[in-house]
Amino acid sequence: MASRARGGGDGGADEGERSADSAPYPKVTPEQVAELALDLPETAEENPFGPGVDVYKVAGRIFAILSPDTDPPSVSLKCDPALSLHLRDRYPAVTPGYHLNKKHWNTVALDGTIPPDELDDLVAHSYSCVVAGLPKATRDRLLLLTPPVAPPAP
Repeated sequence: MASRARGGGDGGADEGERSADSAPYPKVTPEQVAELALDLPETAEENPFGPGVDVYKVAGRIFAILSPDTDPPSVSLKCDPALSLHLRDRYPAVTPGYHLNKKHWNTVALDGTIPPDELDDLVAHSYSCVVAGLPKATRDRLLLLTPPVAPPAP
Protein backbone atom coordinates (compact mmCIF):
# COMPACT_ATOMS: atom_id res chain seq x y z
CA MET A 1 0.00 0.00 0.00
CA ALA A 2 1.53 3.30 -1.09
CA SER A 3 1.03 6.38 1.03
CA ARG A 4 1.96 10.01 0.53
CA ALA A 5 1.61 12.72 3.12
CA ARG A 6 -0.06 16.01 2.33
CA GLY A 7 1.65 18.21 -0.23
CA GLY A 8 0.82 20.22 -3.32
CA GLY A 9 1.03 20.20 -7.07
CA ASP A 10 1.40 22.75 -9.81
CA GLY A 11 -1.98 22.03 -11.43
CA GLY A 12 -0.35 21.10 -14.75
CA ALA A 13 -0.29 22.84 -18.10
CA ASP A 14 -3.93 21.96 -18.85
CA GLU A 15 -5.27 23.96 -15.92
CA GLY A 16 -8.28 26.02 -16.93
CA GLU A 17 -8.41 24.77 -20.54
CA ARG A 18 -11.73 23.98 -22.15
CA SER A 19 -12.05 20.75 -24.02
CA ALA A 20 -12.91 20.30 -27.68
CA ASP A 21 -16.28 18.84 -26.69
CA SER A 22 -17.30 22.36 -25.53
CA ALA A 23 -17.99 21.61 -21.88
CA PRO A 24 -19.52 24.70 -20.27
CA TYR A 25 -16.70 25.03 -17.69
CA PRO A 26 -12.98 24.38 -17.70
CA LYS A 27 -12.40 20.72 -16.86
CA VAL A 28 -10.93 20.10 -13.43
CA THR A 29 -8.06 17.65 -13.81
CA PRO A 30 -7.38 14.70 -11.52
CA GLU A 31 -4.16 16.47 -10.51
CA GLN A 32 -6.16 19.49 -9.39
CA VAL A 33 -8.53 17.32 -7.35
CA ALA A 34 -5.53 15.60 -5.74
CA GLU A 35 -4.03 18.98 -4.89
CA LEU A 36 -7.31 20.17 -3.34
CA ALA A 37 -7.55 17.03 -1.21
CA LEU A 38 -3.92 17.07 -0.12
CA ASP A 39 -4.12 20.75 0.86
CA LEU A 40 -6.64 19.88 3.59
CA PRO A 41 -5.11 19.32 7.07
CA GLU A 42 -3.64 15.91 7.85
CA THR A 43 -4.72 14.33 4.58
CA ALA A 44 -2.93 11.21 3.33
CA GLU A 45 -3.07 9.67 -0.14
CA GLU A 46 -3.06 5.88 -0.39
CA ASN A 47 -3.61 3.24 -3.05
CA PRO A 48 -5.28 0.38 -1.13
CA PHE A 49 -7.07 -0.82 -4.27
CA GLY A 50 -3.91 -0.82 -6.37
CA PRO A 51 -2.66 1.63 -8.98
CA GLY A 52 -5.20 3.78 -10.78
CA VAL A 53 -7.37 4.53 -7.74
CA ASP A 54 -6.13 7.23 -5.36
CA VAL A 55 -7.78 7.29 -1.92
CA TYR A 56 -7.65 10.40 0.28
CA LYS A 57 -8.08 9.97 4.01
CA VAL A 58 -8.19 12.10 7.12
CA ALA A 59 -7.53 10.36 10.44
CA GLY A 60 -7.67 7.03 8.60
CA ARG A 61 -11.14 7.64 7.13
CA ILE A 62 -11.82 8.03 3.42
CA PHE A 63 -13.26 11.30 2.12
CA ALA A 64 -12.35 11.07 -1.58
CA ILE A 65 -11.68 8.31 -4.10
CA LEU A 66 -10.11 9.54 -7.33
CA SER A 67 -10.17 7.47 -10.52
CA PRO A 68 -7.83 9.41 -12.82
CA ASP A 69 -7.62 6.75 -15.54
CA THR A 70 -11.35 6.42 -16.32
CA ASP A 71 -12.91 8.28 -19.23
CA PRO A 72 -13.83 10.81 -18.04
CA PRO A 73 -11.85 10.80 -14.81
CA SER A 74 -14.04 10.82 -11.71
CA VAL A 75 -13.96 11.42 -7.98
CA SER A 76 -16.25 9.92 -5.36
CA LEU A 77 -17.03 12.24 -2.45
CA LYS A 78 -18.96 11.90 0.78
CA CYS A 79 -21.97 14.20 0.93
CA ASP A 80 -24.92 15.19 3.08
CA PRO A 81 -27.82 12.97 1.90
CA ALA A 82 -30.20 15.84 1.03
CA LEU A 83 -27.45 17.70 -0.83
CA SER A 84 -26.53 14.48 -2.66
CA LEU A 85 -30.01 14.24 -4.13
CA HIS A 86 -30.03 17.91 -5.11
CA LEU A 87 -26.65 17.63 -6.85
CA ARG A 88 -27.78 14.53 -8.77
CA ASP A 89 -30.84 16.43 -10.00
CA ARG A 90 -28.82 19.50 -10.94
CA TYR A 91 -25.83 17.89 -12.67
CA PRO A 92 -25.86 14.80 -14.91
CA ALA A 93 -22.17 14.33 -14.03
CA VAL A 94 -23.13 13.61 -10.39
CA THR A 95 -24.33 10.06 -9.86
CA PRO A 96 -24.80 7.81 -6.81
CA GLY A 97 -21.44 6.64 -5.44
CA TYR A 98 -19.98 3.81 -7.48
CA HIS A 99 -19.60 0.76 -5.18
CA LEU A 100 -20.35 2.99 -2.18
CA ASN A 101 -23.28 3.79 0.10
CA LYS A 102 -25.43 5.71 -2.37
CA LYS A 103 -27.13 7.69 0.39
CA HIS A 104 -23.86 9.29 1.52
CA TRP A 105 -21.59 9.21 -1.54
CA ASN A 106 -21.64 10.75 -5.01
CA THR A 107 -19.37 9.99 -7.94
CA VAL A 108 -18.59 13.13 -9.93
CA ALA A 109 -17.38 12.90 -13.53
CA LEU A 110 -14.63 15.44 -14.24
CA ASP A 111 -16.15 16.31 -17.60
CA GLY A 112 -16.38 20.11 -17.38
CA THR A 113 -20.12 20.22 -16.67
CA ILE A 114 -19.69 21.30 -13.04
CA PRO A 115 -18.21 24.71 -12.17
CA PRO A 116 -14.67 24.30 -10.78
CA ASP A 117 -15.55 26.36 -7.67
CA GLU A 118 -18.45 24.02 -6.93
CA LEU A 119 -16.16 20.99 -7.23
CA ASP A 120 -13.72 22.68 -4.83
CA ASP A 121 -16.60 23.13 -2.39
CA LEU A 122 -17.67 19.49 -2.78
CA VAL A 123 -14.17 18.24 -1.89
CA ALA A 124 -14.11 20.49 1.19
CA HIS A 125 -17.66 19.40 2.10
CA SER A 126 -16.67 15.73 1.86
CA TYR A 127 -13.69 16.34 4.15
CA SER A 128 -15.95 18.19 6.61
CA CYS A 129 -18.51 15.36 6.60
CA VAL A 130 -15.80 12.87 7.55
CA VAL A 131 -14.24 15.15 10.18
CA ALA A 132 -17.70 15.62 11.77
CA GLY A 133 -17.87 11.86 12.38
CA LEU A 134 -14.46 11.58 14.06
CA PRO A 135 -13.93 11.23 17.82
CA LYS A 136 -14.30 14.57 19.61
CA ALA A 137 -10.61 15.11 20.42
CA THR A 138 -9.54 14.42 16.82
CA ARG A 139 -12.42 16.45 15.41
CA ASP A 140 -11.63 19.45 17.65
CA ARG A 141 -7.93 19.34 16.70
CA LEU A 142 -8.73 19.21 12.98
CA LEU A 143 -11.34 21.96 13.24
CA LEU A 144 -8.66 24.26 14.64
CA LEU A 145 -6.54 23.58 11.55
CA THR A 146 -9.36 23.82 9.00
CA PRO A 147 -10.78 27.11 7.75
CA PRO A 148 -14.57 27.28 8.08
CA VAL A 149 -16.32 25.74 5.06
CA ALA A 150 -19.80 26.71 4.00
CA PRO A 151 -21.75 23.80 2.53
CA PRO A 152 -22.11 23.91 -1.25
CA ALA A 153 -25.09 26.00 -2.35
CA PRO A 154 -28.15 23.97 -3.36
